[in-house]
Amino acid sequence: MALSFSFTALVLLISSVAVAFLLLFRRTRYRLMGLPPGSLGLPLIGETLQLIKAYKTENPEPFIDERVSRYGSVFTTHLFGEPTVFSADAETNRFVLQNEGKLFECSYPASISNLMGKHSLIRMEGSLHKRMHSFTMSFANASVMKDHLMVDVDRLVRFNLGSWSSRVLLMEESKKMTFDVAVKQLTSFDPGEWSENLRKEYHLVIEGFFSLSHPLFSTTYRKAIRARRKVAEALTAVIMKRREEEKEGAVRKTDMLAALIAADDSFSNEEIVDFFVAILVDAYETTPTIMTLAVKFLTETPLALAQLKEEHEKIRAMKSDSESLEWSDYKSMPFTQCVVNETLRVANVIGGVFRRAKTDVEINGYKIPKGWKVFLSFRGVHLDLTNFEDARTFNPWRWQSNLVTTTSTSKVFTPFGGGPRICPGYELARVAISVFLHHLVTGFSWVHEEQDKMVFFPTTRTQKRYPIIVKRRDGCLSAT
Repeated sequence: MALSFSFTALVLLISSVAVAFLLLFRRTRYRLMGLPPGSLGLPLIGETLQLIKAYKTENPEPFIDERVSRYGSVFTTHLFGEPTVFSADAETNRFVLQNEGKLFECSYPASISNLMGKHSLIRMEGSLHKRMHSFTMSFANASVMKDHLMVDVDRLVRFNLGSWSSRVLLMEESKKMTFDVAVKQLTSFDPGEWSENLRKEYHLVIEGFFSLSHPLFSTTYRKAIRARRKVAEALTAVIMKRREEEKEGAVRKTDMLAALIAADDSFSNEEIVDFFVAILVDAYETTPTIMTLAVKFLTETPLALAQLKEEHEKIRAMKSDSESLEWSDYKSMPFTQCVVNETLRVANVIGGVFRRAKTDVEINGYKIPKGWKVFLSFRGVHLDLTNFEDARTFNPWRWQSNLVTTTSTSKVFTPFGGGPRICPGYELARVAISVFLHHLVTGFSWVHEEQDKMVFFPTTRTQKRYPIIVKRRDGCLSAT
């Protein structure tokens, strides 16, 4: 018995020494390579669990704050199975984004890449990415907004808000709105059973983004793979039907699907499916989260809410109850844009992006080895006190004055990314949020039901529902 205990203790001691030696060797080796200071955490898992744990709380900042305080705004860590240089520095982020395709390439965790599909926009490179990025932006630019998209957004927002009862799970309702707008833009489908079933399966796909990328080790990822297959089947059926209709001489629609089918590139069904799956990420996750957090911040800042209401009531006073908003109305919402900007800055729904070094790169005296990942933290820059005064306070008025920043705003404010991979739907997102806020503040009053807490980790969680009790204002919001 004593011998057995001694042997076990000896094995544990040897294992501990071996791990300590490995960590010391790895730290020394990386220091000699000229990498930024930092810690790679535990073998294999690195500091991934600390990052995820932090982002599941109401205050995820300590993960960045502690490391920036100890190592500086650029540090070495180990995330999602790979050694990573983490940047919370505006200039470093700008350098990496501007050198996309030259020194760096897009790179995401396997769980995200696999579920998006090999033909998705995030996995495209070079001229193909440039062409498809421009193609996507052409369906959400100012001209398209003025022509018809603004009317579609307004109608779908009204349709959704028109069904609200006294208690609303704001996140869920926002997801329905933005998903319906995207489906309409992609396929011309109006809200219905098909789009709702697609949305429910897509929810499971998103859940798998930040999980272990192997079905044997993760139930969440296994469910996401199955849901991804169902989403692909549903979209493929629509694509095949559309191809048949066009062969039979049906009137060609003006949506994105019609343009892809008619393109000279002869896109396959699989390529179109992967392309659509990536586009729907913004529609289902990022934009509705911004909507929800805008309402949260406004609820907690009564003066801002009062000023927003005043702006929109002036616009509404010039229209009948059933009259849609127009592009000129959107351009007459200056304080709304301040609210949207500040929500984007404080909430940081897109916390950052991953890139991979295509060659050895030297930045600010540090070296990033070829093949290493770089995480560009937009959140770290947006909440840096050197970039924004009182950076962690929601203050939409800062966008009306000199309080924004002492340096160029474009260098420190990147809510939609930057470089050649800037979010192609950023203008549509801003329009959808603005139209939603217009109909919310002119059509309803509300109070937050103190129940669920908000978390900022970028996956769909029940804690993010943000329930509110709403009261419809008489004569407002005709659900047409």
